[in-house]
Amino acid sequence: MIELRDVHKTFGTNAVLKGVNLTIPKGTSMVIIGGSGTGKSVLLKSVLGLVTPDSGLITLDGNDVTKGDRDAFLARFGMLFQGGALFDSLTVWQNVAFRLLRGSLKRPKNEAREIAIEKLRRVGLKPDVADRFPAELSGGMQKRVGLARAIAAEPEIIFFDEPTTGLDPIMSGVINDLIREIVVEMGATAMTITHDMTSVRAIADNVAMLHGGVIQWTGPVSRMDASGDPYLDQFIAGRAEGPIEAVR
Repeated sequence: MIELRDVHKTFGTNAVLKGVNLTIPKGTSMVIIGGSGTGKSVLLKSVLGLVTPDSGLITLDGNDVTKGDRDAFLARFGMLFQGGALFDSLTVWQNVAFRLLRGSLKRPKNEAREIAIEKLRRVGLKPDVADRFPAELSGGMQKRVGLARAIAAEPEIIFFDEPTTGLDPIMSGVINDLIREIVVEMGATAMTITHDMTSVRAIADNVAMLHGGVIQWTGPVSRMDASGDPYLDQFIAGRAEGPIEAVR
């Protein structure tokens, strides 16, 4: 469904992507791992068209993501942001229904609210949360609201940016399980960027490791531990010694 062919991106003198090749089949969950500053977010933004590659091609269903109707293209995506990115001045249900209250996906206000409450239920939040403001919620609840917003418009593709950052181990497990259940239920294509190996094992069908500006290894999550790739092995084990130099 999503394909990247020899994608390059440089910022000034910093070459971030140096020829990325990656294929994400429809209806599968791809998790991209790699250290901080390796270009995972740049890769995600490139697929969304928020960053334009210097060279190479990114396609969605075989079509160049930089061409065509931009609104129609973005309407196919849902996004769970790393920091939640909820709007402080809007109530929870208005946050969840944000895309349903404007633009090409606009629904009547009452209908949008009903959809928002149903999505909140799906992520384990009661209807009485709907009229609260984000500041009244815990970090874990805010993350669930973000997940409800990501799925509110029934997207074909969902991106998860560090979905468990800032959460305790138990809440991280809850969010991981929710993501996996929802992606399977919806039949969505998922792309996650994370350095949390617990999330990788819970969410992924396939894993790709980004290092040195290229995909160092990719394959099914079931083959990850026996990959034989020294970069991947070091990353999984969290060892300071190995081909990946620790920044001090």
